[in-house]
Amino acid sequence: MTGQRDHSGQRARRAYEDSRVEVDGGRLSVRRWPGRPGAGTVLAVHGITGNGLAWSRIAEELDGVQVLAPDLRGRGLSRDVGGRSTMARHADDLRAVLDHFGVARAVLTGHSMGGFAACVAARRDPHRYSAVVLVDGGLGFPVPQDVDIDTVLHAVIGPAMRKLEMTFPDRAAYHAFWARHPAFAGLDGPDVAAYLDRDLVGTEPELRSACRGAAVREDAEDELRNPEVFAAIHELPLPARLLWAERGLQDEPVGLYAPEVVAGSGLAEAGVATAFLPGLNHYSVVLGRDGARVVAAHVREALGG
Repeated sequence: MTGQRDHSGQRARRAYEDSRVEVDGGRLSVRRWPGRPGAGTVLAVHGITGNGLAWSRIAEELDGVQVLAPDLRGRGLSRDVGGRSTMARHADDLRAVLDHFGVARAVLTGHSMGGFAACVAARRDPHRYSAVVLVDGGLGFPVPQDVDIDTVLHAVIGPAMRKLEMTFPDRAAYHAFWARHPAFAGLDGPDVAAYLDRDLVGTEPELRSACRGAAVREDAEDELRNPEVFAAIHELPLPARLLWAERGLQDEPVGLYAPEVVAGSGLAEAGVATAFLPGLNHYSVVLGRDGARVVAAHVREALGG
């Protein structure tokens, strides 16, 4: 049973299951942590090169709440789902996930690029969501058409983009690659290991990332150049909040959103609350223990608990 204590007095790990959901182009893989009746559902959307297991620690903190965390098309166990990848397509996939599990309404949360997908989904299907919690994502700024998307991606996400061009002799080598990432200091344990393992395909000694490069680039084009995507956060028809980390994607002192950027974003006028998360970076905000606790607390508040 979820939430029971083991013989050492520690809370037992939550039960979970992996399901396949039919979407346009194939079958989306979804990690589901079942919840208690009446406790609500959270639909959680990962970042541009991640997978659904990015939400494992937050799901543990949300003990008793049903959490649905898909691997977006082109990533993780959904790598082979075909068709173009855009925020609108992800929004359609998210609706299909709710339909598959018979969920009428959920709290929608998205990290990084998942925040942009969440904003588009909430604007398209407001009757399916009760609130939106954005985690270091969803607030966008256009990139000029003459700037190469790969150049932007390498500059912003760095190692997360380089991994698409690499092979690894074994899982330990892939884990070591991420252990050297400046934003991954202190991020360890079985949840992080499972998240990294879910991003590997192939056989030793030629393992590679499960992320399809074409899907990453298509999403980046949409996230960084589509005016409708930029507008979505300012036009949300339901309660929303943006949680923004102090530090950046490579643990830079200034995060993805500098304080002056948030202050001048117009989110307050759009009715979007904001919360500064000190001491956390773009990865530790979801993968770290401290980050998971604070994000889960905001999600519980959005659930009304």
